[in-house]
Amino acid sequence: MYKSILITGTKGQLGSELRELNASYTNYTFTFISRSELDFSDPEAMQLWFRDKTFDTIVNCAAYTAVDKAESEQALARAINSTAVETLARIAKEKGISLIHISTDYVFDGMNFKPYLETDPTHPQGVYGQTKLEGEQAMLAINPANSLIIRTSWVYSRFGNNFVKTMLRLGGEREELGVIYDQVGAPTSARDLAQAILSIIQRLAINPQNATEVYHFSNEGVCSWYDFAKTIFELSDIHCHVKPIETKDYPAPAKRPHFSLLNKSKIKNNFDMTIPYWKDSLQNCLVALTGNKQ
Repeated sequence: MYKSILITGTKGQLGSELRELNASYTNYTFTFISRSELDFSDPEAMQLWFRDKTFDTIVNCAAYTAVDKAESEQALARAINSTAVETLARIAKEKGISLIHISTDYVFDGMNFKPYLETDPTHPQGVYGQTKLEGEQAMLAINPANSLIIRTSWVYSRFGNNFVKTMLRLGGEREELGVIYDQVGAPTSARDLAQAILSIIQRLAINPQNATEVYHFSNEGVCSWYDFAKTIFELSDIHCHVKPIETKDYPAPAKRPHFSLLNKSKIKNNFDMTIPYWKDSLQNCLVALTGNKQ
């Protein structure tokens, strides 16, 4: 029996990786939609689009992710990160669809001293984090059966715009680069996250949840943005000096969490999941991007 999966936000990093991987899952039929095909800032358009459609599972990768621009585009960020998620949750409940929604480490304030558990208090520091938290809260309140929220951090991929691709570009243009060293977390390969999501879909079909659950996923290990940049250059054989700087020396409209490491015990235990180390996944991405392999 074939299962039908809808992937939203398919032009983003995670959506693009899911599109690449879906061919391996022959018992599933995938539908991919981007913002150009369905306006996630318009709840009525969403309701209309779903009126004559149904799926077994929706994976919502659509998001407003411009962290700094969100401070000045609050209405648009809230429409996509909060209202659209509420709309999807209502549609999922009405039609009996599983909903997997991707959230962020920015729901936390970054003041912790140990990896964040799913049950730790949230306290977002900016509009992006606040609107993503509102989306989570809407899902939890509506509580469609067999659904879950996955918080992740520092996502990169060979698709789209991200820190890895920016460092590769700047490293080739400059002899020295200042990178923040006092923000600590874990990079996440969008490909690893996509594989985890597809694995979860298979397991949910066997052992469905009764309510919405929150999970954390990032690659194993910990680093700062400074460490991340140095490793990108080392693995890519780029000779650019990386100078450590403090957050205060790189002012931005939105406040970032200084510590956003996520505890992944719950997702590993509940889904019997092994998560790769961040440097190994980075190496794989760099090989795909540049062809360099050491």
